[in-house]
Amino acid sequence: MINRREMNIVGLIGTGMVGASFAYALMQRGTANELVLIDADAARAEGEVMDLNHGLPFVQPMRIIAGGYADLTDADVIVICAGIGQRPGQTRLELLKTNAGIFRQIIPQITAVNQDAIIVIATNPVDILTYISAQIVGLNQARVLGSGTVLDTARLRYLLSQHYGIDSRSVHAYIVGENGDSELALWSLANIAGVRLPDFVGANGQGYDQAALHQIFDHTCNAAYEIIKRKKATYYAIGLGLLAIVEAIIRDTHTVMTVSSPLSGEYGVDGLAISMPAIVGRSGVEEVLDLPLSEAELKAFQASAQTLKERLSEL
Repeated sequence: MINRREMNIVGLIGTGMVGASFAYALMQRGTANELVLIDADAARAEGEVMDLNHGLPFVQPMRIIAGGYADLTDADVIVICAGIGQRPGQTRLELLKTNAGIFRQIIPQITAVNQDAIIVIATNPVDILTYISAQIVGLNQARVLGSGTVLDTARLRYLLSQHYGIDSRSVHAYIVGENGDSELALWSLANIAGVRLPDFVGANGQGYDQAALHQIFDHTCNAAYEIIKRKKATYYAIGLGLLAIVEAIIRDTHTVMTVSSPLSGEYGVDGLAISMPAIVGRSGVEEVLDLPLSEAELKAFQASAQTLKERLSEL
């Protein structure tokens, strides 16, 4: 029998499609010994637990329960997917007021029972909700992070891999800034196996094509809208993205990821949470990397931050 203090315990608040996709991925990977599901609709959480538990004979043993905030006392990581979802034609920032109110109820209930867990936020608008949550948590803000542009970065890597005929895991490129319309690609640092894009020729003979890269960036930015138009919501890829973040925390891998975290002067930005490559490990965000951005990229990043500040001030 595993001692409870030696267990990796993950809490999940919000069992909609994103939360359920994350829970399903977590169960298959065997990252945690215990998963606690919480939802305002208790019956929904119970149903998800029943369905997941029926699949346990096919994966590694773990404990999956439906519970309440008191069950998060020993949780190492708490993932929040609660809130209303993005609807067709709706921007992420338009979700702000309703979801901010929801988070102002959720975070104090977490901190009342657990002041050590790393809190990972997936609900949109993720940057603003991450900052609000960090402010409520108080001193140790490094333990609050958002999924940020982790998924946008993955989309960019996938589309570049298709363009060059290369495994997406060999593509190194970042989307940073707001998780939304003002985000930007760091083209000056993008490379494949260490070779910058202007010098790379893919297995399919495809070389540098600025017009094609511009189109790839547009497809990256509009991917969520296109998916929502077709199937009403996005959940599989972000579920896997959340799994990657949680694994980096639980396994203390010190993985570089474009998560959203509160900045304190980095890149001339403070007073908000925004995405930039950061080292993620057991203590949450360990360090935001100091990257050599081009002058245009730095200005675009600061403009993206200003967009978020304006929305935050409206709230």
